[in-house]
Amino acid sequence: MQLMKALVLTRFGDVDGFELQEVPKQEPKPHQVLVQIHATSVNPVDYQTRRGDYKHLVKLPAILGVDISGVVEAVGESVKQFKVGDAVYYSPQLFGDFGSYAEYHVADEQIVAKKPTNLSHTEAACFPLAAGTAWDCLVTRGQLQVGESVLIHAGAGGVGSFAIQLAKAMGAYVFTTCSAKNHNLVKKLGADYVIDYIGEDYVEVIQRFTNGKGVDLVLDTVGGDTIGRSLNVIRPYGRLVSIVDIATPQSLLEAWGKNLTVHFVFTPQYRAKLDALKYLIERNQLRPVIDSVMPLNQVAQAHQRLEQGGTAGKVVLQVVEG
Repeated sequence: MQLMKALVLTRFGDVDGFELQEVPKQEPKPHQVLVQIHATSVNPVDYQTRRGDYKHLVKLPAILGVDISGVVEAVGESVKQFKVGDAVYYSPQLFGDFGSYAEYHVADEQIVAKKPTNLSHTEAACFPLAAGTAWDCLVTRGQLQVGESVLIHAGAGGVGSFAIQLAKAMGAYVFTTCSAKNHNLVKKLGADYVIDYIGEDYVEVIQRFTNGKGVDLVLDTVGGDTIGRSLNVIRPYGRLVSIVDIATPQSLLEAWGKNLTVHFVFTPQYRAKLDALKYLIERNQLRPVIDSVMPLNQVAQAHQRLEQGGTAGKVVLQVVEG
């Protein structure tokens, strides 16, 4: 039996629950590929899982991580789309048996895609979950159209930074919220109007800027009272998409009164959206925003960095040098 190194979560709670262990290296089934992981990244779902928010879905010990960029090392006998040596990127199944904080990962062929040729593995590892979520929110569920307007909350974050670029590629007018220190960043990503969420009231700003008409679509990546308040800036028959659950009861009466459509998105894994993103990446319409890069054995520090807030873009974990 071959072994591999992995950062294993042994208990829920603080970051000291991670242990570097040697665990069995999986063998691909007929419809699977075995991938040597070159880089992964940290997402909010990782630290939420670590602290126990989803303990009913996760069995310990567990290997977390939901972003992969790497190279195919072996393929199952039924695999048709990939061969040994292919550079790939993808997001493992959320709350699946194995995650990406390891040297290798086995995945079903249908969720894996060819890596964009103009990205390093470090850059490509930023995309699968966050950019895939932005795609599901704006394209699949939000149905954003050319010439429409969108408010993207937390534009400097992982999902937000990709959502701004994607919305601009789709021909939309983009409002976004972020802290003052990240204004230049989100403008470079393509935001048309930036709102300082600390010093300004986004409801008042958008109502004033649109002469009370509101925006066509809102993407909520923040939670709290964002859903309830954002209903006040959406035009009648507009849409709201949220990737955050409602922790406390909120009134959605405004949505009913304005005939709004509200989507809650738990992003699925599938190749088609990664192929679509690859097309935009290779045309230089999407690029990663990297906050920091750390070796895999510094996963605890990476979790702390993301969990404390204030990051600009993605926190990447490098598994293979170069």
